[in-house]
Amino acid sequence: MAVVSSTTYGILRSVTKIVCDPNVLQGKPIVEGTRISVELVLEKLVAGETLEDLLEAHPRLTRAGIQAALSFAVDVVKNEVVYPLAG
Repeated sequence: MAVVSSTTYGILRSVTKIVCDPNVLQGKPIVEGTRISVELVLEKLVAGETLEDLLEAHPRLTRAGIQAALSFAVDVVKNEVVYPLAG
């Protein structure tokens, strides 16, 4: 299992970590100690679910875990490199 570190995606702002384990969800980033992917958290929030909905539906998920997922997503987008296509 790999802990997603500050050298990979910037500084995470939460004690809860986002980890990648090739044996869990094919290595997708997940909230440490769960099988809940960052992708799932984002999809549910975009679909209109509240934090309370997420916490109720996923008892192992915590507010810190949701915060870590959101921070991870911000760091990924912030550090994304875009290369213009030759035209």
